[in-house]
Amino acid sequence: MIEKSKHIGWALSLPLIAVFIWSLNINVTRYVADLISPVSISFYRWLVAFVILTPFMFLKVWKQRDLIRRHFVQFAVLSAFGMVLYQGLSYSAAHHTTATNMGIINAFVPVFTIFISMALLRDIPNRYAVIGSILSFIGLLYVMGQGDFGSLLKLGKHWGDIIMVFAVFFYAFYGVFLKKWQLQVPLLVSLYIQISFALIYHLPFILWLGLDSIDSQNAASVFYAGVFPSLIAPLLWMVAVHHIGPNRTSIFMNLMPVFTAIIAYFWLDEAWTIYHTMGGVVILIGIALAQKKRI
Repeated sequence: MIEKSKHIGWALSLPLIAVFIWSLNINVTRYVADLISPVSISFYRWLVAFVILTPFMFLKVWKQRDLIRRHFVQFAVLSAFGMVLYQGLSYSAAHHTTATNMGIINAFVPVFTIFISMALLRDIPNRYAVIGSILSFIGLLYVMGQGDFGSLLKLGKHWGDIIMVFAVFFYAFYGVFLKKWQLQVPLLVSLYIQISFALIYHLPFILWLGLDSIDSQNAASVFYAGVFPSLIAPLLWMVAVHHIGPNRTSIFMNLMPVFTAIIAYFWLDEAWTIYHTMGGVVILIGIALAQKKRI
């Protein structure tokens, strides 16, 4: 019994660490916004991850090339939505909004997932999902409006939040596509191929917009983004799903707005206001309600 409790405690620490890493990365994204362009850090992030993985993955990928060829289109789509659109738009949003807002909006993934699943998987949501989604959306608008719904009419003022909403929307597509296709491919192989596609997708943007150089001001941020949220956190998350299941693991994502806000408060001197508290609570209540099973 003691050994089992220790095992569960160890397993529960994995998604906690993963969520902390992703929360810190949101703050890194905001911190580095004025030090390197969104296209540049997004490209360098996946380049670092690709270089680190290649010595371990190249032979495995080559041996499974026929399997990879069969799922070529799926890998291309997954990379476009999960690594290019989501991450690229997140880096762009960081120029116009706070890390705290980005963390709160990021918690909206489950709600978007419900309605995308309805469209693509014919997974009809129950009344709890509908009510919870509406409640979460109201909370999201309250945060974006900084406690004043009327200010939402001034769209330019909330441009960063709007971009982040689109980023999260595309990431929800990524999760639904994973569920829809359920590719029978080793997870690390899948990750490596998606990273490879991401680098290719960046090339036209680099040719058009150029590529900033890595210097002493942005090097640490680039390295962190390429290693911790791109490789270590996903691995911890996958191990946690294996040991404690996807449902128990996914609950930890609700901690991301909290971790993000705490880090932003101490590192970036971002204020936590009453509208963050009220809107955040409404969003989390809505998300919890949306995931309630039909009775």
